[in-house]
Amino acid sequence: MREAQSLVQDDEDQDRIVDPAKLVGRDLLDLKGNIGKLLGSGHPFLNTVAKHYFSADGKHIRPLLVLLTAQATSIAPKDQKEPTIDYQSIDTPISHGLKNITSHDTFDRQTHYTPSITRQGCTILPTQRRLAEISEMIHTASLLHDDVIDASLTRRNLPSANASFGNKMAVLAGDFLLARASLALARLRNAECTELMATCIANLVEGEFMQLKNTQDERSGAQKPKMSTFDYYMEKTYMKTGSLIAQSCKASAVLGNCTKEVADIAYDFGRNLGLAFQLVDDMLDFTVTAADLGKPAGADLKLGLATAPVLFAWEEFPELEPLIKRKFAEEGDVEKARNFVYQSDGLKKTMGLAESHCKTAIETISRLPPSDARAALIQLTEKLLTRRH
Repeated sequence: MREAQSLVQDDEDQDRIVDPAKLVGRDLLDLKGNIGKLLGSGHPFLNTVAKHYFSADGKHIRPLLVLLTAQATSIAPKDQKEPTIDYQSIDTPISHGLKNITSHDTFDRQTHYTPSITRQGCTILPTQRRLAEISEMIHTASLLHDDVIDASLTRRNLPSANASFGNKMAVLAGDFLLARASLALARLRNAECTELMATCIANLVEGEFMQLKNTQDERSGAQKPKMSTFDYYMEKTYMKTGSLIAQSCKASAVLGNCTKEVADIAYDFGRNLGLAFQLVDDMLDFTVTAADLGKPAGADLKLGLATAPVLFAWEEFPELEPLIKRKFAEEGDVEKARNFVYQSDGLKKTMGLAESHCKTAIETISRLPPSDARAALIQLTEKLLTRRH
């Protein structure tokens, strides 16, 4: 909760800042506990591995966006067709073995099955609350799988799941998270929402394949124009990061029975915010320490990945091309590439592109009716550009 709160707070201008704790604090505080209940199984070791990354305080940026989008769009135009939902159906027991691992009694009916309402009349429905939990589960599953692929040893300043339990267990835990997220998604009984979130899961996998394929092409020395390489990088960035944020924001509006125009606003906001988020993340790999990041700094170059700062530097220093093609595999390549980035305008141009996407995101979300939730989304977007982790 403190991590999420820090994303939209500014000590120098407290009067202007909207405190997310007053808007979605209770829902964020319940997030970890509710996810734990969704992940309960009859296998204690599976429970331990699946919940490994939930033991540390993450930023919870995706659930925060889902909840704030729910509030911001709740006072926007609605579809004429009013859905009828039995909110308790979202917690139909998942495990049907000898014992029911999850039951209705594990959730607080007084808070879980009723909408939360702010003083401005903005609401968060139980289905939107569950969507926030689903988005975090999907994101965490992708971290489990990514850490195996990248052979990462740390995550959120803790040993990675693969380092602690082995690759096989980490992969199975990620699969389990996706399976439980899919079941929880189906219980929302909303076909469009299911399609949106299923799309982002497919995009996550496709984005990872794009990254692996790009590495293989560089190994083989396949010729690519610089601009197409950058377009490929941006497409991969959308698939791996932007899609989950964009589809989650849109799904939140869809569950709120908003019009197509409002849902598209939520999507466009999330898409631009997601791209900016990853651009800043790629920049931080060159500008902050591992302790600040909560994961190894400089990892992208060591993995052979040419991100935006490197691609922009390539425009100024053609000498980077052979390093990129051999994915920085030779001794001294990583340090040479870092020096080229620092000597170039690569970081400055990456920040400029991130600022452009943030500006578009703010312009887009500003089309919604004024509310504290809308203000919080705008402030979160602004704060994104100065984050250090």
